[in-house]
Amino acid sequence: MDAVWASPVPVTAYDVLERLHAGESGRPLAATTILTVLSRLEKKGFVASDRSVRPHRYSATASRADHVAELMHEVLGDAADRGAVLERFIGGVSDDDAAVLRRLLAGSS
Repeated sequence: MDAVWASPVPVTAYDVLERLHAGESGRPLAATTILTVLSRLEKKGFVASDRSVRPHRYSATASRADHVAELMHEVLGDAADRGAVLERFIGGVSDDDAAVLRRLLAGSS
């Protein structure tokens, strides 16, 4: 997903492969592996594909920030004691993050 989110335009499996190879020194991946992963991400709703062109182009269905926010909502929703979870979370954020939270809660950006 990092390679898809990092691109301002839809990506092909070969674009993703190139980005992964540029940052990796391990065993090289095959394009078919990337296509399999993109297909699974599409089935889960993380990416959408444009199959009207070859090679197919993939784009994220939500931004990274939207995805992380959704994960945070899911975790909070699963908590038996939401107040305790929020208290622990707030207690662990940096002073800068706390200032951002205060500003957002106050309704200004």
